[in-house]
Amino acid sequence: MKLQLNSWGFRAVLSASALGAALLFAGATPLRADEDCQKRIAHADHKLHEAAEHHGWDSPQAAKYRHELAEARSWCWEHSHRWWDEDGHRWRTDHDWDDHDHDHDHDHDHH
Repeated sequence: MKLQLNSWGFRAVLSASALGAALLFAGATPLRADEDCQKRIAHADHKLHEAAEHHGWDSPQAAKYRHELAEARSWCWEHSHRWWDEDGHRWRTDHDWDDHDHDHDHDHDHH
């Protein structure tokens, strides 16, 4: 049996499938952004602490990851209007991070 690709029924099924996939994707996007956000911030935070431990808080290595942490927080804010506080292990919904909060880590111990 030859399938007619230009038949109305086949196009309707394709349209319905595409719509369903689009809705599923749209529904999953915020969760994906949150996962990416949390991973990016956690990674940059961890790398910053490692760099500071090995090279000092004022080292070029620490400066690099301090910059990456600031960029990750900004990315999260742009995509989710919230950001992951790795040190507090919670989501923050205010644009209240301090780009200098990791200049020197004297107020708490971190892995």
